Amino acid sequence: MLRGLWTAASGMAAQQLNIDVISHNLANVNTVGFKKSRSDFQDLMYQTLRIAGATTAAGTQLPTGIQVGMGTKPAGVHKIFSQGDYNQTDNELDLAIEGKGFFKVVSNDEEVYTRAGNFKIDSEGYICTSAGERLQPEITIDPEAVSISIDSGGKLVVYGQDADAPLNEEDINLYSFPNPAGLYSMGRNLYRPTEASGEATEGAPGLDGLGTIAQGYLEMSNVNVVEEMVSMIVGQRAYEVNSKAIQTADNMLQMANNIKR
Repeated sequence: MLRGLWTAASGMAAQQLNIDVISHNLANVNTVGFKKSRSDFQDLMYQTLRIAGATTAAGTQLPTGIQVGMGTKPAGVHKIFSQGDYNQTDNELDLAIEGKGFFKVVSNDEEVYTRAGNFKIDSEGYICTSAGERLQPEITIDPEAVSISIDSGGKLVVYGQDADAPLNEEDINLYSFPNPAGLYSMGRNLYRPTEASGEATEGAPGLDGLGTIAQGYLEMSNVNVVEEMVSMIVGQRAYEVNSKAIQTADNMLQMANNIKR
């Protein structure tokens, strides 16, 4: 059997995964706080027919060898945590992180992290996500609140009718990881720490390399539609040329089978 059949098949499988990742990016182009992914690939093992530098019978040294590759395979799907564009909403509980960091929330009694800052207030007055995960540390908003002010350093002040006497003041902290790309994506804009990501480090916004908080703004997806469309075209053409390689190998096998006729 021709080696090229299996080599080209591995290329088609790799490009199929590539298109799947690109499709996921495009599907979340308007998802708040979404971070795009990129497929990484690596070549498979090689069959060595001649070793470079080997000594010939005449006593000379071979300058090059003969190695035939076996194709490609996915090496990983890498999350890219570059900054997304900002959308001004003027909503008091819409918060964007300008720079490095994550908000911490609790989901099913588990501490998880998110970049999506489109927060709400639940029936008990706690600040939470759209799915009800409460911001950590928990912050309650007084029912008599008239306005909420959050500065770039995370200081939250709730005002009632008397603007000179705040109802309460709280601090919103951010969290960073040594390797954000190693976080486990749970869906719903949530990330879970792993051994690859390292432990979360807590800090005040604007300090120790953490970003600041912008009230009344949302960080949108960092997906570049034009870039993804170009990547999709390249992936599609790579898939197509690998299918052509399989057809060519099939034709060569057919010719070999017809020699005896």
